[in-house]
Amino acid sequence: MMNGSIKVRYLLVAVLGLTLASCGTVYRTPEVVEGVAGGTNVRVMNLTAESVIQANRSAYAPRSLPDVFSRTAGSGSGLRGTGALPSPTLDVQTRPNALELRLPPPVDPGPYEIGIGDVVLLATPRAAGSVEQLSGLLAAQNSRQGYTVQDDGSINIPDVGRVRIAGLTIEDAEAALFQRLVENQIDPTFSLEISEFNSRRVSIGGAVSQPTVVPVTLTPLYLEEALAAAGGITVEDQDYASIRLYRDGTLYQIPLSQLYSRASLTKTRLLPGDAIFVDTEYELARAQEYFAQQITLVQARQTARASALQELQLEVSLRRDNLDEARDNYKARLELGADDRDYVYLAGEVGTQSRFALPYERKASLADALYDAGGVASSTGDVSQVYVLRASSDPRELGAITAWHLDARNAANFALAPRFELRPDDIIFIAQQPVTKWSRAVSQILPQILSVGNAVSN
Repeated sequence: MMNGSIKVRYLLVAVLGLTLASCGTVYRTPEVVEGVAGGTNVRVMNLTAESVIQANRSAYAPRSLPDVFSRTAGSGSGLRGTGALPSPTLDVQTRPNALELRLPPPVDPGPYEIGIGDVVLLATPRAAGSVEQLSGLLAAQNSRQGYTVQDDGSINIPDVGRVRIAGLTIEDAEAALFQRLVENQIDPTFSLEISEFNSRRVSIGGAVSQPTVVPVTLTPLYLEEALAAAGGITVEDQDYASIRLYRDGTLYQIPLSQLYSRASLTKTRLLPGDAIFVDTEYELARAQEYFAQQITLVQARQTARASALQELQLEVSLRRDNLDEARDNYKARLELGADDRDYVYLAGEVGTQSRFALPYERKASLADALYDAGGVASSTGDVSQVYVLRASSDPRELGAITAWHLDARNAANFALAPRFELRPDDIIFIAQQPVTKWSRAVSQILPQILSVGNAVSN
C-alpha cells in the first residue's frame, strides 16, 4: 500500500516536471525586443525631455471638423418696404388776429443711445500690432469695418457672435464689446464710433425748400439747424405763418414773426421723434394731416419691422434646423464607422484594451489615451515597461519601428506623458509584471496536473 502511494507521488512529480518544461508552448507573453526579429527592425528609445521633443517633430496635422460645425444660422434678410404714405389734404381756414406762442418744455435727453439702424465702427488707433489678431473684427484706420445694428438690437461680429448694444450709450456699448472680446480671448484694443445715425430722427415739412429728415447725433439738434437742413423757410407772409412742433401727442407752436425777433427761440432743442411743420395758414388741418402722416409712417415702420423680425426668426430657425440635421447626419456616420478617423491602439496591461480616436483640430498626448482607457492595470501592469510603438513613415525604412519607452518606476517620469504627442496608428503597449506571467502560466498548467492526478489515483 505504501509502495503504491510512493509510485503515485513519483508519477505526479514526473508529470509536473514535464508540464512545466513544456509551459513555454502553453503560454506566450508579448514583450518589446530591440533588434531585428521576424523582419521587423525595432529601436528602443527611452523617453526623456529631449527625446519627447524629437518624437513630436514628426509631421502631423489633426483632422478638421466638417464646415457644418463652424457655421451659424446667420442673421437672415433685412426689412421689407413700408409702402406708399397717404397724401395730406388741405381745408379752407380763417386767419386770426394773432398767433399764440406755445413752447415745448426744456428737456435734457441725456447721452446718445445707440438704436436700430445705426452703423457703428470698431476702430483702432494703431495701424498694426495686436489689433491684427482680431481675425478681421477690427480694421486699420484706412479700412475700418462698419456693423449695422439689426432689428433685435445686436451687431453680428465674426468669431465673436451677436452682441446687443441697442439702448446703450457709447461708453456702455464699449464695455459690453470689451467683455465679449475678452471672453473669446481676443485682444480688446479698440474704440467704438457711430458712423451713421439712422435710429433717431426729426422730420421737417411744410413751407421749406426741401422737406427732409434730419438725424439726431451725439451733439444736440436745435430748431435753426433743422430748418437749415431743410433749405430754409419759404414763406412770403410771416404774420400768420408758424412752426408747429408735434411731440409725444402734444402740439406746440412758434409764430414765425417771433422766431426771428427772439433769437433764443431758434435754440429750441429738438428730440428724436419730433415732427416739424412750417405752416403758412392758421388752421391746423394741414399740420394735423402732416403729423398724421408721420404717425402713420411710424406705425407702418413698426409693423414692417415686426413682420420682418418674424420672417427673420423663421429664416434663422430653418437654417438652424438644416445645420442640426447635417450635424446629426455626421454624428450618425461616426457611430456607424463611415468616417475616416485617425486612431491609436492600446494593448497589453491597460485598463481596457481598445482604440482611442484622435480628436479633431488638436493633438492628443500619451496621457490622454492612456487614462481614457483606465490607465496602467495596477495589479498586472509593469510600470517600468510602458511603450509607444511607432512605425517609420520613411519608405527607405520599411518595417522599422521605434519603441518609445517610458519607465514609470520613478513616478516623476509620468510628467512626460502629457507632453508626448500621439500620431495616427501609434500602439500603446504595457508589459506584464513577472509575477503576472508566472501566475497566468500556472493557471493554465494547474488544470492539466489535477486532471492527470485524478486519472492516476483512479
